[in-house]
Amino acid sequence: MKIAVLLSGGVDSSVALRLLQKEGHDLTAFYLKIWLQDEFSFLGECPWEEDLEYVRSVCKQAGVPLEILSLQTEYWDTVVTYTISEIKEGRTPNPDMFCNSLIKFGQFYDKIDKSFEKVASGHYAAVEKANPSDLGGLQRPTGGLYQLKRSPDPVKDQTYFLAYLTQHQLSRALFPLGRYKKTEVRKFADEFDLPNKNRKDSQGICFLGQIKFNEFIRHHLGEKKGDIIEIETGEKKGSHEGYYYYTIGQRSGLGLSHGPWYVVKKDVKNNIVYISKENKSERSRDNFEAGRFNWISGHKPAEKNLQVKIRHGANFYNCELDFTDEDTAQVKLETPDQGIAPGQFAVFYKDELCLGGGVIL
Repeated sequence: MKIAVLLSGGVDSSVALRLLQKEGHDLTAFYLKIWLQDEFSFLGECPWEEDLEYVRSVCKQAGVPLEILSLQTEYWDTVVTYTISEIKEGRTPNPDMFCNSLIKFGQFYDKIDKSFEKVASGHYAAVEKANPSDLGGLQRPTGGLYQLKRSPDPVKDQTYFLAYLTQHQLSRALFPLGRYKKTEVRKFADEFDLPNKNRKDSQGICFLGQIKFNEFIRHHLGEKKGDIIEIETGEKKGSHEGYYYYTIGQRSGLGLSHGPWYVVKKDVKNNIVYISKENKSERSRDNFEAGRFNWISGHKPAEKNLQVKIRHGANFYNCELDFTDEDTAQVKLETPDQGIAPGQFAVFYKDELCLGGGVIL
């Protein structure tokens, strides 16, 4: 097949490229320039330059052509504006979710030549066509129903971040690492003697690179002086530079004596941060409301008893999903969780299948 391969400079996407090359496909590598580093040049060297250096080395070694595509404007208009808006509203954003659905498997699809049959990446996930017998009463889309399946590596599995893909996007997506664990991918990197074989996995928000999150917030939202108040007594304990610098449950960085103090509530309208000596965010909950769903099949699930992830990682909960209307549902967890926050995503599963997700309201 003729395949466009998304390369980031990391080990995973580089191994994906070499595995596809080994299978004999016609490959072109693409590096997407989405960093916002140009406006943060005062902070020092841009990490995307290091990424691009690794990408060029990997492509040169493999003899695969490389194209560099800037999607900074598109990225700003979708992912970054969403991130800033969520922070401003006092919620917890997840920009990686939209980086995949709106950019890597969205805008990128529209930018490249239609002759590319697939777009491949180094995600730990798999795409499979469903057997007609597995579909029950579901109407089958033209060309068959594409399903998103979990990786055998429970820690690295990235289906959580792919839960907002559509049938059209999945029909063109290819994840060569879908059947491997991270340890196996590292072995492949050694076997291929990749230039970046010893490079560590990247952490943090996809578009920030080495920029500290607070620097990003300060640049876009500035400072807004407000009070820090003890929630039980109403007594002012200090001042802050903006409620958006704080997250519920936060303990460090408050700069207050006689602690420990925890952030327990934020009054967005009045710019007040409430604190307590008790971490009230650790009070467990076993239910929440979710909405703004994306169902990968195009239909909400017929079954109520599913599994759910409320953050990326290996941890699942058995749950019951009860729709209150077309796009809102109550989610009841089998066991309580301590970190349920508005703005986060709940992603639903039936065994190995990722069904889609919704926003925690």
